[in-house]
Amino acid sequence: MLSAKGLLESKPKAGTRIRDRSSWNLLDPDLLAWMFEGEPPAGFVHNLFYLRMIIEPAAAELAATLRTPRHLSRMGHALEQMQEHGLASVVGQAADQSFHNIILEATGNELLISLAGTIGAAVRWTTIYKHRQTRQPSDSMPQHRRLFDAIAEGDAPGARDATIALIDQAQEDTEFSLRR
Repeated sequence: MLSAKGLLESKPKAGTRIRDRSSWNLLDPDLLAWMFEGEPPAGFVHNLFYLRMIIEPAAAELAATLRTPRHLSRMGHALEQMQEHGLASVVGQAADQSFHNIILEATGNELLISLAGTIGAAVRWTTIYKHRQTRQPSDSMPQHRRLFDAIAEGDAPGARDATIALIDQAQEDTEFSLRR
């Protein structure tokens, strides 16, 4: 598996070696999971949130103008699951991941949609990580609802702003967990 993911290289008579980190696909969902099983490097976490901040606000803005009733229905269902089960639960985390994936789907942009696995994994593992700590992270449900409402109303600037607030809060909670 590690070879298939490009983390190892094998050469005859030289053996198997770990490839230089610069050649790894750091956005691979499995690699993200492995990074968050332990203590991820603070710089890596910062870069992950920076990437999310580049992609997700623009995607939410686009989704607000292109979403369909089906997207809204699925997002609404994910929001209900998040509220009912909480983000500390496996069901709530899966719903959170689905919520963010549907936003990417609603853009209709196949390149953004192809990032769903990466963005979903980033959302999932940072949520799991921050819920491991003894301090309860901030309640992100108001920001998720605000984001859903902006997309539902076709408010592109509002969707962008709500996404930025949501990512800022997640980053703050995750970085607090890293300092503990």
